[in-house]
Amino acid sequence: MAKRATTFELALPARDPATPAYRWLCAAVREEILGGRLRPGARLPATRDLADQYGLSRGTIVSAFEQLKSEGYLQGSVGSGTYVNQVLPDQLLHVGRHAVAPPPARSPGPRHLSAFGRRVTPLAAYDSAPARAFRTNQPALDRFPTTLWAQIAARRLRRASIGLLLGCGPLGYRPLQEAVAAYLTTSRGVSCAPEQVAILSGAQEALDLTARLFLDPGDRVGMEDPGYGGAARVFAACGARLALARVDDEGMVPPSRHWQGVRLAYVTPAHQFPLGTSMSLPRRLQLLEWARRSGALIFEDDYDSEFRFSGRPLPALQGLDRHGLVLFAGTFSKVLFPSLRLGYLVIPPDLVDTFAATKSITSRHAPLLDQAVLREFIVEGHFARHVRRMREVYAERLSALLECARQRLTGLLEISGVAAGLQATGWLGAGIDGQSAAAAAAARNVEVTPLRPYYRGRSAREGLQLGFAAVDVQEIRRGALELAIALERLRGRDLTFSALQ
Repeated sequence: MAKRATTFELALPARDPATPAYRWLCAAVREEILGGRLRPGARLPATRDLADQYGLSRGTIVSAFEQLKSEGYLQGSVGSGTYVNQVLPDQLLHVGRHAVAPPPARSPGPRHLSAFGRRVTPLAAYDSAPARAFRTNQPALDRFPTTLWAQIAARRLRRASIGLLLGCGPLGYRPLQEAVAAYLTTSRGVSCAPEQVAILSGAQEALDLTARLFLDPGDRVGMEDPGYGGAARVFAACGARLALARVDDEGMVPPSRHWQGVRLAYVTPAHQFPLGTSMSLPRRLQLLEWARRSGALIFEDDYDSEFRFSGRPLPALQGLDRHGLVLFAGTFSKVLFPSLRLGYLVIPPDLVDTFAATKSITSRHAPLLDQAVLREFIVEGHFARHVRRMREVYAERLSALLECARQRLTGLLEISGVAAGLQATGWLGAGIDGQSAAAAAAARNVEVTPLRPYYRGRSAREGLQLGFAAVDVQEIRRGALELAIALERLRGRDLTFSALQ
């Protein structure tokens, strides 16, 4: 077993004033070893440090260590440090039975949880298995410039100032706030100053902070139906009640009388999740007018807006807001890589201090080194180049999916038009439900996501989400072929591999 150095102080039991220091130290260290708190191979503090810690002479420490070496407890020499012996004398092994053994594990019984704790439900973790067709919500991680990112990270760490090691304000690293504000103003039509940009761990944290600040149990929240399950889980944990609005080809249908008393509306106007439609300009203006009249806030989740394949993107809802009604959230994890837990929330000016205070008592601030690296990645132009490259890659992969769907899936799965994002929506033919389709596809090593779980009300049609961003064209073709076989078998026509060639 290798020796394990430690820099920890040695915590010994209190000394009885009547016991000579030398005898107390020998007994105390011996008991720590026999009790298993000092393990074989553990390094003891330097004699000088131990003398300072306990107010003893260094000679007393040295004498005690020499005695313990002679007994077989310790080993080491001048200049190499002192370690607990790897093999203790046989007679000492039997002494361990006198050490206090940990009590047997017992079930503590039911815990008392708060109402929030009883309501909370988890989000699924990221799948760490290799990507396959048609994994959703995952970018092309094999195309991310990891070497470049590592170089920037190393450079920033070499130049790390005391301030970078110390921390930053709760809303984030000011240079990154400035870079994100400039990006959002130019690319998304957002109207904001840097101090309005909160750097968070992602859109999920933005949702959590917003819900805790503006919702009490029993309050009503407006949501698209179908809609993002992660938002619904946050609102349910807060005890809020959902008011639903259906989605059509123009995005969310304007609020009706069913939204009476709604305090917060959650929407994905740029690229509706999960259907992928964009909210039309007239509907955006109607939603803003509703919020102005009702005194409600709008949480705009700018989901997947960076990767647009057709048409000019409409400006963000926040950019049309003239009354401070919109909270605008986005994340870098879908654009760059999921483990980069950084995103942003653009806050109306009068709410900045409230969000800052809340952030300061929760996670304090996002990891500062990651923020500094991301800032360099943006201001040096790498972010914009990466988005342009990935837009081309995803457009090619989407084209392959649409072509394969035309060849293999006609009559089985109707792919809707895809204007942006990392996945497509497909509507299943009559007689096939999404859950069965997903199970049949999984049996053929294909991933698809049923749409039905995203509905809170009644789902009108059965459909699937198919991701195309995470895998290459060859895998997309394989996946389309296997999915076609799976769906045909569900319909009762057992086609063989050769029949589909």
